[in-house]
Amino acid sequence: MISKTLYKAFQDIVGKAKVLTEPEDLVTYSYDAAPLDPVTPAAVLMPENSKELGNVVALCHENKLAITVRGAGTNLSGGTIPKKDGVVILTGHMNRILEINEADMYAVVQPGAVTARLASRVEAKGLFYPPDPGSQAVSTLGGNVMENAGGLRGLKYGVTKDYVMGLSFYDAMGNHIKTGSKTVKCATGYNITGLMVGSEGTLGILDEIILKLIPFPEDRKSIIAAFISIEAASETVARIISDRIVPATLEIMDQITIKAVEDFSHAGLPTDAGALLLIELDGYPGQVKEDAQKVVQICEKQGATKIQTAENDEQREKIWAARRSALSALAQLKPTLVLEDATVPRSKIPDMVQSLAKISATYDLTIGTFGHAGDGNLHPTILTDRRNKAEWQRVEKAIERIFDAAISLGGTLSGEHGTGLAKSAFLKNEIGSASIDFSRRLKTALDPYHILNPGKIIGD
Repeated sequence: MISKTLYKAFQDIVGKAKVLTEPEDLVTYSYDAAPLDPVTPAAVLMPENSKELGNVVALCHENKLAITVRGAGTNLSGGTIPKKDGVVILTGHMNRILEINEADMYAVVQPGAVTARLASRVEAKGLFYPPDPGSQAVSTLGGNVMENAGGLRGLKYGVTKDYVMGLSFYDAMGNHIKTGSKTVKCATGYNITGLMVGSEGTLGILDEIILKLIPFPEDRKSIIAAFISIEAASETVARIISDRIVPATLEIMDQITIKAVEDFSHAGLPTDAGALLLIELDGYPGQVKEDAQKVVQICEKQGATKIQTAENDEQREKIWAARRSALSALAQLKPTLVLEDATVPRSKIPDMVQSLAKISATYDLTIGTFGHAGDGNLHPTILTDRRNKAEWQRVEKAIERIFDAAISLGGTLSGEHGTGLAKSAFLKNEIGSASIDFSRRLKTALDPYHILNPGKIIGD
């Protein structure tokens, strides 16, 4: 428990109104988007600036008090589920876009800035911030960095780590650390920036982020291709990539997802299709036109039953709004949704699709599959009801099989959702015990009391 003296010390740092202790307030921050048991923290703290943040961290270190940092809480691996009797630090008040430098093409932001807000601001200046997680309308950039978030455009443009030029953060003791630079090249010291990205708040707490921007593409073209089965669609994905065409986005939806999305968004998707590919090409107009023609030809050769090209921006936006609604649409179908993130080499997408079909049949479960097929990142989504204990046991076994299948194909447990609590027990299957031991030694050296988001990634 936190003593009254410590509560008072927190109030002196951030203000009484920004220290939440009432049960009805705390329950809001006891869970995230992962289907895991909630844990109620002892307090929620809301610093407004870097100085307050640093003082809070130093006080927590002094009192060996666990800290979990939370942006919007949209992560899907239990990364922001707090420690019992620990504190949650909210970044929502540290949400400013501090600088957009058009000449050198970078932005400086605070961790609580919302992803879509930055994307919109830089687009108005003819610049582009490509990482686009599905939750970008509410997710924060600090959370994106700590989870190394991906998104629909990962195939061509990469993920968050590819755009982080520098960071400043507080270590476990409350020391202010700077890493990286606003320059295109930076070879100074250890690559602490790379270490921090994807660390899920276990090594430090961000207060500023420097992000790379690029020129906005001159032209974009979106295509929907329908197929009789997800197997046929996945084979087409492999063919497009093997023909050296790199779309900005190459997404897949199975029939379960198509029907759910259409009922949810009324976007005019062909619900009789066994699967859809949603493809966007961007760049110079001539190249976009040529690549679009090639993609259409490949889809036709692979047996596409219907191919439609968006004729204007309104149709294009309708397509991608429908795709972004996939998770919300599937969530309407059953009380519990388990969204997985197994990722395989792109050429193995057809094999992974076959494995998912077998797992669904073996465990008698409904699995809706969608995701970023172009970069091998599928989102098999199990629709279930956690209150049904017998079915939930089958779900847990199916999750293990999904992970096993991905690893056996040369893939990974997570392409963009992180490890958190949900996948920490499976990590050694991918990287081995020696790698986990190495990570634990690193964690202990940087955070001797293990107060920073304890239990995540490598366990307690």
